[in-house]
Amino acid sequence: MSFPPTKLKFHYTDLEDCHTAQGVVIVIDVLRAFSTAAYAFSRGAKEIFLVSTVDEALSLKSTIPNSIAMGEVGGLRPEGFDFGNSPTYINEADLSDTTVIHRTSAGTQGVVRSQGADIMLASSFVVANATVRYISNLAAPEITFVITGRSYNGGDEDIACAEYLEELLKGNQPDGKSFIKRVMESKDAFPHLDPKQRDYPLSDLDYCAQIDRFNFAMPITREDEKFIMRTVKLT
Repeated sequence: MSFPPTKLKFHYTDLEDCHTAQGVVIVIDVLRAFSTAAYAFSRGAKEIFLVSTVDEALSLKSTIPNSIAMGEVGGLRPEGFDFGNSPTYINEADLSDTTVIHRTSAGTQGVVRSQGADIMLASSFVVANATVRYISNLAAPEITFVITGRSYNGGDEDIACAEYLEELLKGNQPDGKSFIKRVMESKDAFPHLDPKQRDYPLSDLDYCAQIDRFNFAMPITREDEKFIMRTVKLT
């Protein structure tokens, strides 16, 4: 790493106070927004617009050629959306050269509310190491994690991911199994155990629990007042 790990400071926020976050900000949503986003990139998506509302997503979709809307309200795919917020279903899609407009109840809200961030990334376990390597190159003295699920009386899976990233950034080699166990036992994992919940396939848990499935980070830039996520490959 390009900075002394012992000097790095960490802060934790959620959707209620992430507007105060400055500097380098990592917005985390393990189940499922930023796991689903990573799978969308793996299926060929070129960029992902992160928005707050369904209407905003549908409006953008109508103006951007070769675009789709993806996401959820209350965990369910809204009318007019092409995909829900599920890595299982997105991993079966051909998204070559597609622009994705993503709206979720937690993950994308963390992005649009983190107005004070100078540098922002979305992260989850599937891009953990790539996220750390991207940040390590910045020589940042402080890192703020946005725990998006915590505002919905859950989010231990997001806290687990943040703590895992923190350990890596400190130069440690944590055992991922204990962190993934927390994902599987989290409140947000429960709907996936009900086979009647088609918007919550059980296989999503496996997709979201694959540490370092992808070797790209997902930095977010602000362009014309829109938050756009693209990938940076790290080898």
